[in-house]
Amino acid sequence: MSRILGLSVYHADASAAAVVDGRFVAGVEEERFRRIKHWAGFPELAIRFCLEEMTGGDLAAVTDLAVARQPRAYLARKALLALSHPRSLRRALGRARNLRQVASLEERISAALGGPAPALHPVEHHLAHVASAFYCSPFDEAMCLTVDGFGDFVSTMMALGRGNAIEVLDRVHFPHSLGLFYTAITQYLGFLGFGDEYKVMGLAAYGEPSFAAQIGTLVPPRPDGTFALDLRFFRHLSEGVDMTWEDGSPELGLIYTPALSGLLGPPRRPEEELTQRHKDLAASLQKVYEDRFFSLVKALQRRTGLKRLALAGGCAMNSLANGKLFERTGVEDVFIQSAAGDGGTSLGAALYVHHAVLGAPRNGFVMEHSYWGPAYGEDEIRRALAMAIPGSGGLDGTWGAGGELRVETVRDEEALADQTAESIARGDVVGWYQGRSEWGPRALGNRSILADPRRGDMKDVLNLKIKRRESFRPFAPSVLEERTADWFMIDYPDPFMIKVYPIRPEKRPLVPAVTHVDGTGRLQTVSQRTNPRYWKLIAAFERRTGVPMVLNTSFNENEPIVNTPAEALDCFLRTRMDRLVMGDVVVSR
Repeated sequence: MSRILGLSVYHADASAAAVVDGRFVAGVEEERFRRIKHWAGFPELAIRFCLEEMTGGDLAAVTDLAVARQPRAYLARKALLALSHPRSLRRALGRARNLRQVASLEERISAALGGPAPALHPVEHHLAHVASAFYCSPFDEAMCLTVDGFGDFVSTMMALGRGNAIEVLDRVHFPHSLGLFYTAITQYLGFLGFGDEYKVMGLAAYGEPSFAAQIGTLVPPRPDGTFALDLRFFRHLSEGVDMTWEDGSPELGLIYTPALSGLLGPPRRPEEELTQRHKDLAASLQKVYEDRFFSLVKALQRRTGLKRLALAGGCAMNSLANGKLFERTGVEDVFIQSAAGDGGTSLGAALYVHHAVLGAPRNGFVMEHSYWGPAYGEDEIRRALAMAIPGSGGLDGTWGAGGELRVETVRDEEALADQTAESIARGDVVGWYQGRSEWGPRALGNRSILADPRRGDMKDVLNLKIKRRESFRPFAPSVLEERTADWFMIDYPDPFMIKVYPIRPEKRPLVPAVTHVDGTGRLQTVSQRTNPRYWKLIAAFERRTGVPMVLNTSFNENEPIVNTPAEALDCFLRTRMDRLVMGDVVVSR
């Protein structure tokens, strides 16, 4: 039996994953424990969780370690570029120190966990991405594509997956990157936080791609379907970009050069009001990205003759592009696992070692759900209640000055679903905390805030009561899988909320809270088989309202998604949420 601990370390979205005989058994990002978004560094707490789930905490029972970094990859190419661009040398040396940390990972694990570490297998970053998609997919054969900023000096990898083998067909190396291109314009638009690209995707729906010709000059296409950056507009090669990946929030320095202002005009300041020009720039960025991305997919199709795609990398989180794959390419089936970004490379590294390095055949594992993180039982829930509500002892009853909080236990699952559905239907905002937490950045029905999608004012209510985020960002629907075709123009399941589909025109007025300005929704399809409790809740809401979906947003308030019952209760108490359902325990105001 192989027991492989996969790691993504000293990088944004540091994580750990446990794989036993080729089956994913546990995985979590370090940010969930540290409470810092995109936490970068050594994921000790995630490692401890996965080790406990896989071996009961026994490091000696782990057969192999896999890390999604290959410090020795493309050394000659790295050295040549660094020496030919001396202004970037200082920052290159900083990255070399980061790679040395990866090289000493066995010692760090031994020191943190005690005892000798098992054999460590370094896996090239993009191979880990490819493996995380292909080996979790239902496909025995598929074209594989991964697109992101950079990892191990590569930004894009095209491959063929067949059985337990992955054959790399092509790579796009540093300094050319679609992910970096998207981030540069994101920064230009005044969104400077790490990972803010998703905000620009939401903004794009409000604009027209009137700047597409100008923005397209930043990333000229190549005849083979790949691309190249016009490096006059980017500073990462000429002088380097500061990056911080050490035990905290990742930071990325300014990517674009003053030449971009010469092309597009002055950049937006973060505090500056968003104008129609900024919205048009966002729409133009999205269009150019999609054009280049679909060219990559078509080139891979021509090369392989296949119609099934396994997709990964940070750019695989671009749900707008993903939702157009069927329309814009010859793809007929696509698989994108729920942690398609860098957090998922820990899983990919472990699966790659199991199948490609150790030679084990595929065993039928398919990632059908995202619930691989920590779970906390009723004892923890009761302790959290006792700590947060003075005098309650964690028991059922009416508590607080004036009796403003009511705690009750509902053991009957159908009754729990009916009561929660009734609460949502009357306009309440409900925290829904169940089972194991989600793997990846999306809340998918276990760490979610739920609301009525029929309420035209619900976006404003949520932003006022809880989320306190930009008003242009859409909220997403969770829909019963079997009702997808009735409400969306594309009938293709997406359990991971990673594609945007057009909502049927006649249905849009019925669910204004989850219909974006362009008539689309980033849906999650909910299966009775993979999340029966969440399915029952949505089914109960449909019986009551005729609408087979609820508004679903992540259970947090400008922080990582809540992990423990105490964090869920704290978020409930400090916001104006109306009801909190933790397991069978219901807290209401």
